[in-house]
Amino acid sequence: MDFFKLFSRESGTSKNVAKERLKLVLVHDRTNCSPDFLEMIKGDIIKVISDYMEIDEGGLDIKITRTKREFDDSTIPALVANIPIKKMKDRVR
Repeated sequence: MDFFKLFSRESGTSKNVAKERLKLVLVHDRTNCSPDFLEMIKGDIIKVISDYMEIDEGGLDIKITRTKREFDDSTIPALVANIPIKKMKDRVR
């Protein structure tokens, strides 16, 4: 999620903008993780993955959500990343 897109007119209707802002507030409340911190994580992930493959940075979506554990059904925070891959790089080790 691009933090600066939330304040541009390109992001769509006011309903969608309000929805994205609410998501940011909920993420912060639930995980104590700021949007700036998520952007830092996104940048680090891009740096690491770019060594191995070409990715579509514009399509990259990283968010923190909640998920259930399999063994006890308790909910825990989860970092979810959707990373569109353009192609794998040839890398000789």
